[in-house]
Amino acid sequence: MDGPLRVLHVVVNMNRGGAETLIMNLYRNIDRTKIQFDFLTCYEGVFDEEIKQLGGKIHRIPYVTTSGHRTYIKNLNQFFTHHPYKIVHSHMDKMSGFVLRAAARAMIPVRIAHSHNTSSEGGLLIKTYKWMAGKNIPKYATAYYACSTKAASWLFEKESSRSHILKNGIECDQYMYSPAKREKMRKLFHLQDGDLVIGHVGRFNQQKNHSFLLEVFAEVVQIVPDAHLFLVGGGALQHSIEKKVQDLKISKNVHMLGIRDDIHLVMQAFDVFAFPSLHEGLPVTLIEAQCAGIPCVISETISDEADLECGLISALPITNKKIWVEALLNIRAQQPSRIKTEKIVSEQGYNIRQTAVHTQNAYLELGGVGS
Repeated sequence: MDGPLRVLHVVVNMNRGGAETLIMNLYRNIDRTKIQFDFLTCYEGVFDEEIKQLGGKIHRIPYVTTSGHRTYIKNLNQFFTHHPYKIVHSHMDKMSGFVLRAAARAMIPVRIAHSHNTSSEGGLLIKTYKWMAGKNIPKYATAYYACSTKAASWLFEKESSRSHILKNGIECDQYMYSPAKREKMRKLFHLQDGDLVIGHVGRFNQQKNHSFLLEVFAEVVQIVPDAHLFLVGGGALQHSIEKKVQDLKISKNVHMLGIRDDIHLVMQAFDVFAFPSLHEGLPVTLIEAQCAGIPCVISETISDEADLECGLISALPITNKKIWVEALLNIRAQQPSRIKTEKIVSEQGYNIRQTAVHTQNAYLELGGVGS
């Protein structure tokens, strides 16, 4: 083989979502003399420049919502006909069905479907369309990956027993708790010693349930006026979230920090991590928060696998705001000391260096290349 084995990752874009963060964590830690990542995307992303610097190629075709179904399928078929990769790794959830069908028609031998979620986004029409796309996965996938058993059961159904759980590894040493970094970050954000900081990291979309979080936080502020809510991320619902912040009259307490590349530092300032998602596969940010030793109040819809047994997880129903308010205030009252948990996280298999070696060897085996 001349040069490294090139693996094509298929995503909508390479922004700072959970799946995309995992892919980049893998990319930075694999041996790029053996494996190179290329990308088929539909939109520009914040990681594009880093991908190019690491030696990756970025291909682009319009997404189905822009081009329409027939043109999207035609573009997929044409792309794979002219780009004969050995391995295609699709992260499009149910939409991977269309991707892998096109790859199969182009005789691409290794076709991986990867589940990062437990539900599709959108209304009934969109979900029906995605359901139709997903019917192609068992016909055309040659390997099944998932971030959790719950995510595997959702996307692969009868084939879930054949899936491989690829844990969402992180840079554990970056996220470990540091009193010095905490003090520095809280000074940077002009926080007082006793200020309560509730943090959230996630895209501004329906899945992350920001509206519920803001309503809970508004009640917290009635009791603790010096409380702060840090929202890290961006997305389609940002303007409606900003409007809700104004309507609830909590603008001075809510800090929209945008899309950032220093989340490992921002988390040091948090006292508690709030994550009321409607559905999740196994969120990378929740692994990061536990590695940073932060108490986490999360939706009970999230897989039990997200609890790394560090004693930091409280899973609550998202049908009762009062319970969430009480949980957040109890954490403030108890003032738990931050614990160093990076060893526990690493031992549970969430160290990206271990994940990268495992994934690299799997690619080489699938591609018929000796490790």
